[in-house]
Amino acid sequence: MKQIVGLMFVASMLSAGTAAAQSADQAFAREAAMGGMAEVELGTLAKDKASSADVKQFGERMAADHGKANDELKQWAQQKKVTLPAAVDAKHNATRDRLAKLSGEAFDKAYMQHMVTDHQHDVAAFKREAASGKDADLKAWAAKTLPTLQDHLKMAQDTAAKVGATHPPAKKK
Repeated sequence: MKQIVGLMFVASMLSAGTAAAQSADQAFAREAAMGGMAEVELGTLAKDKASSADVKQFGERMAADHGKANDELKQWAQQKKVTLPAAVDAKHNATRDRLAKLSGEAFDKAYMQHMVTDHQHDVAAFKREAASGKDADLKAWAAKTLPTLQDHLKMAQDTAAKVGATHPPAKKK
């Protein structure tokens, strides 16, 4: 009887570990979906509000690339029966609203500062998922998307420098 109880305990612990890994992957997917939607919204805003041609071009790239990545992530979610957010949350709405009130150089600088910080966070999150994700398909998607995000970060840093935006140094992970 003790052996059966012990085996049941081990089985429940393994199941809990699998559930925790799945929920970590799902949390990453939800965060990636939310961030991707916000990038599309902010990229569209930048196309409309930026005064710098470089910032407008960067916004167009963000809307296009993150829109494509969002579509790929939605396909994964449908296959895995995972529900992703349908709209951005209050934090992302507040950022959009704050930026929407700005114009000209003030918009360019604030948007690019946000893009550098946001892409630093994104690159770190996608590196973690690509290295230690448990869902093979999501892990592969993160690994495939990571070079694009790294390119976005470099572009954001370069564009921020062009418009005189200050941004914090990249965090070491």
